[in-house]
Amino acid sequence: MTVIFDKGLDAAQRGDYATALREWQPLADQGDARAQYNLGLMYQDGRGVPRDHRQAVKWIRLAAEQSDADAQLNLGGMYFNGQGVPKDDKESVKWCRLAAEQENMSAQVHLGWMVLKGLGVPKDEKEGVQWITRAAEQGFSRAQYSIAWLCHEGWGVPKDKVTAYKWAYLAAEQGNDDGAGLRDFISESIPPEQIADAQGLAREWMEQFETRNKE
Repeated sequence: MTVIFDKGLDAAQRGDYATALREWQPLADQGDARAQYNLGLMYQDGRGVPRDHRQAVKWIRLAAEQSDADAQLNLGGMYFNGQGVPKDDKESVKWCRLAAEQENMSAQVHLGWMVLKGLGVPKDEKEGVQWITRAAEQGFSRAQYSIAWLCHEGWGVPKDKVTAYKWAYLAAEQGNDDGAGLRDFISESIPPEQIADAQGLAREWMEQFETRNKE
């Protein structure tokens, strides 16, 4: 099955969606989660097949039910946006949580914000921050920017511009434009010695992150 799936993947990457469909459809029918998810994406984006969000939900759900984290996140997003299914924040939280528990960083950020805002689940700022921090500690720049903003605003965490600068700096180092903008904005409101402290904390974090990844 892997050889056939890879053949379909190679075709899709070349833009040959007709071949990808021909390779993936039988696999999806046989229950291959990777093929089901990618077939769902084809229907979601209208690549090689007419765009059909209901068909997308059908195939993505089948993959999600087999614990494919990307499919779980995507299905959660479809419930959040009401795409191919009625909008349902509770279902969105359910599927995003399953993906987040598998360390899908995008799911952790999405779940964190939903919990912070009390969408589909009782509002819990502490838990929301924990999910976003979990992704930030794995080096996910969008999560790092989110934590920086929360620290700057004092939402779910004590207001702390030095820590906010640290996380914004880390996000910016990965090319995150929002992180760079927030870093520059914060730098206008704190003294140079605090900027130096924050940059030192960021460099220390990067060194520890690199060490963890080498182990």
